Amino acid sequence: MPALESTELQSTAPTVTLPAATTIRRKRGPSLSRRIGQTGNVFQHSKEWNPAAPAYGRYWIDIPGAERKRRTVTLGVCTTRSAARRKLREHIEAEGVNTAHSFTSTTAPATTFRAQAAQWIKSLSTRRRRPVKPATIFGWQHALDKWILPNVGDKLTAEVSNGVLRELVDKMTAASLSPKTIVNYSQVVKLVVASAVNADGEQIHPRKWNHDFIGLPIVDPSKQHRPTVTESELREILASTRERYAVLFALLAGTGLRIGEALGLKPTDLSQDCRVLYVRRSIWNGKEQAPKTPAAVREVDLAEPLSLLLREYVKGNSGYLFATKHGRPIQQRNVLRALHATGKKLGLHSFRRFRTESLRRARVPEDLIKLWLGHSKDTVTDFYASGLSKDLAWRREWCDRVGLGFSLVGLLGLQNVVPIDSAKVA
Repeated sequence: MPALESTELQSTAPTVTLPAATTIRRKRGPSLSRRIGQTGNVFQHSKEWNPAAPAYGRYWIDIPGAERKRRTVTLGVCTTRSAARRKLREHIEAEGVNTAHSFTSTTAPATTFRAQAAQWIKSLSTRRRRPVKPATIFGWQHALDKWILPNVGDKLTAEVSNGVLRELVDKMTAASLSPKTIVNYSQVVKLVVASAVNADGEQIHPRKWNHDFIGLPIVDPSKQHRPTVTESELREILASTRERYAVLFALLAGTGLRIGEALGLKPTDLSQDCRVLYVRRSIWNGKEQAPKTPAAVREVDLAEPLSLLLREYVKGNSGYLFATKHGRPIQQRNVLRALHATGKKLGLHSFRRFRTESLRRARVPEDLIKLWLGHSKDTVTDFYASGLSKDLAWRREWCDRVGLGFSLVGLLGLQNVVPIDSAKVA
């Protein structure tokens, strides 16, 4: 009986019918391997070929982010159909329609310049080769936000060509931007376009930039604005600012340090007699980072008056030499604000130019100037003479011969500290 009930239950169960499986055919995208190259076709507006009538040609072109479109071109008067076909083939070859570069550029995903720029900026600090410093990234981002993205951002990256860059340069020129600024901002556009690469690392949108067509200005170094503080201005600055900033300005003018390098100094970066300063770090936006270049990691010799000043200043100091009451490095904007409060509308780099002029005026060897300023070596000869940087006696002799070029009398109570006359010493 139990077996019979089981059989009845099975016979009364509903029958489930599954739908037949359907094969999903995925649409194949454009592939260069399936293309043998097109030659197009020619035609006239008449049934029979007329040797005196104009001929036309048609071929397909790829549109980024859209379907392929048919393009029609005028071939002029062709006596035979074969001559018209030959002309069309020459036109297609000149346009590069069948090349791999053209295929890669036109069939790549339709990425806007704004999206490509964001991807490029994000990759700068993390790339393996030559990662970009935050200060440089900040400047490039400012160029994008201020000028480039408002004018070019909504265009496809494939559309950013010589003509688009020419329009941008015209707008920047009309706004009276300096030639150097225009050149720098144009370089950012080129870098963003070049950053779009395929899986093999090849540029998707290769460009041959025509600077004459674009109207890119030529930068004349002699006309660039490079303000330099003078000795009389430096004397007024040191006399009219707070002690902490006065020491900082004296250090900048007496060593040629970059402002970020000076703000990153600690007592451990000075030799025991404060005659040698070791540049090992830099400060930007309140954070420590490596100096600007490998050549910026260096030793800087200090003249005796400046070493006396620093010996007095570093007493009891264990943190940053120029810090806030909470021990954090001073912000560059606050240093610049203190400088402008003296009535001198100069940049902080003007002290570095002052020191460079002092070294050149004293005929200091170029190898030593590059060492003290943190400039890279240019020639093989420079590398051959790299041992000179280890000759401390030779370095100190030149340092004492140059001196400071300004007086520190009265600063931190120092007395009888006068600049060394380099002409008399020589």
